[in-house]
Amino acid sequence: MRLSQMLFVTLRDDPADAEIPSHKLLLRAGYIRRIGSGVYAYLPLMWRVLQKISQIVREEMNATGAQECLLPQLQPSDLWQESGRWDTYTKAEGIMFSLIDRREQQLGLGPTHEEVITAIARDMIRSYRQLPQHLYQIQTKFRDEIRPRFGLMRGREFIMKDGYSFHTDEDSLKQTYQDMYQAYSNMLRRSGLAFRPVEADSGAIGGSGSTEFMVLAEAGEDEVLYTDDGKYAANVEKAVSLPADAEISQFTTFEKRETPGTETIETVCKFLNASPTQVVKNVLYQTVYDNGLTVLVLVSIRGDQEVNEVKLQNELTKLAPNYSAKTILTLTVPSAETQQIWAAKSLPLGYIAPDIADDYIASNKQIHPKFVRLVDQTAVELKNFITGANESGYHVVGANWGEQFQLATSVVDIRKARPGDRAQHDPQQILKSARGIEVGHIFQLGTKYSQSMGATYTNEQGEEKPLVMGCYGVGVSRLAQSAVEQSYDKDGIIWPVAIAPYQAIVTIPNVNDAQQVEIAEKLYTDLNKSGVETLLDDRNERAGVKFKDADLIGIPYRIVTGRAINNGKVEVVERATRNSQEIPIEEVVTTLKQWIKTATEINH
Repeated sequence: MRLSQMLFVTLRDDPADAEIPSHKLLLRAGYIRRIGSGVYAYLPLMWRVLQKISQIVREEMNATGAQECLLPQLQPSDLWQESGRWDTYTKAEGIMFSLIDRREQQLGLGPTHEEVITAIARDMIRSYRQLPQHLYQIQTKFRDEIRPRFGLMRGREFIMKDGYSFHTDEDSLKQTYQDMYQAYSNMLRRSGLAFRPVEADSGAIGGSGSTEFMVLAEAGEDEVLYTDDGKYAANVEKAVSLPADAEISQFTTFEKRETPGTETIETVCKFLNASPTQVVKNVLYQTVYDNGLTVLVLVSIRGDQEVNEVKLQNELTKLAPNYSAKTILTLTVPSAETQQIWAAKSLPLGYIAPDIADDYIASNKQIHPKFVRLVDQTAVELKNFITGANESGYHVVGANWGEQFQLATSVVDIRKARPGDRAQHDPQQILKSARGIEVGHIFQLGTKYSQSMGATYTNEQGEEKPLVMGCYGVGVSRLAQSAVEQSYDKDGIIWPVAIAPYQAIVTIPNVNDAQQVEIAEKLYTDLNKSGVETLLDDRNERAGVKFKDADLIGIPYRIVTGRAINNGKVEVVERATRNSQEIPIEEVVTTLKQWIKTATEINH
């Protein structure tokens, strides 16, 4: 392609609405254009990158025996009502675009396709002889993000590969899950990216085991905790660890103490000259289930620890059937205004004890009359602890479970693991932190969707059983921007060779020099003929402008037909290292082919 004929416009300055380097660079280099909030046009250079990533994804998926298909983006709400996710996606998370058609039918624009594929399997799979099956697609998805940001990282429409597998049992599912773990690792390696697979929370998709594939980058939205031995890595939402040991309490007898002005852990510890590890703090939450019922939750946790709200939400979702509900709509720390709605009397905030009385909750059929009491394992282990006295200005010291306080039946792990904690698999290993961008996620769904939607098969004994499912997603457009976020410098993008829009760019410093033009044209033709995807910068611009643009768009190899042609050579500059060398003109094609082969084979 000749740059003089290409829709190619670069920007000198960073766009005002771009926050992270990759977003700024993709806009400045003419890869994408913002059309609306979270909506971008993929311009010719970007589309080539996306096609290359899609091809790598397709090759790795096909190698596992998965079958490519294309599913509808427009999905009837009935399917989502069957799975119980319509309210979750349209109200709780509010992430689905929903609409009413002229027949007054409610529809959604597909944010994901579990329901559609399960309906297809329900209609088409009858016998164990048809299993396992694995279908995938590469397609645009739609999600109504509250705050679209970071360009293609968090947009309202994006390109994604999603795949779904169906099995007779968990063993078969685990085999495909392992195949996908390997395929996803291959995809990212072949794309030239540094990444880390991590244990993850399954979120609204559901299911048991899940793994996220994180591209390591400073601007990553996710925090990953890992150990140097390579045996543990998890998203902070899912991570577990051993907390620091609690200090032994100096209070050996139970008593109530006046502690004025000590609403926080810090102030009460200062007042009592104690460690936060000796305190049981009691944190109040309020959750609303999908049937409209509000439930008040009291979490007791060690004073130096934080509640992991993702883990808490998972525990409360498990309790949904107790309240004739399916899922949670919201989970919040109740504000003063919210408390007025349900509190029968003023709460002793900052001084709450694990046994605060249920009569603080006003009588209201939309509000559950009792607190759900959850105790984190860190609090269970404390002896002679400090906690609130259910009276403003007072704490108790020397308290114990089974004596002054009844231990809740629900003992759970809802603490947030932190860098510096000891690892559970080996206490000698200390958790470290890195930032990552989630580009892939694989799930062992089990029978969550097949049971709710009645997708069954007949086994060898003639019994009807629910299909066992897995699902596997890769953000194709997200992966493309992640590559930029991981690899750039002050001058622009540094694309990995495998996914660069073009592998080489021939730059003519002076288009009025006939010899420069002639050699450039020949190299451009010969390189493309030999399979090296090459751009020709034949614009009537100053050499400095062309060099800046070549750096900005990040093409791996720049060939310059400058002064060196007098010696029968051209200058070749490697974008990643800035290494520059003069190569005989007749050796350029074979040299570049070898470099590209080496660069892509290393990661293959």
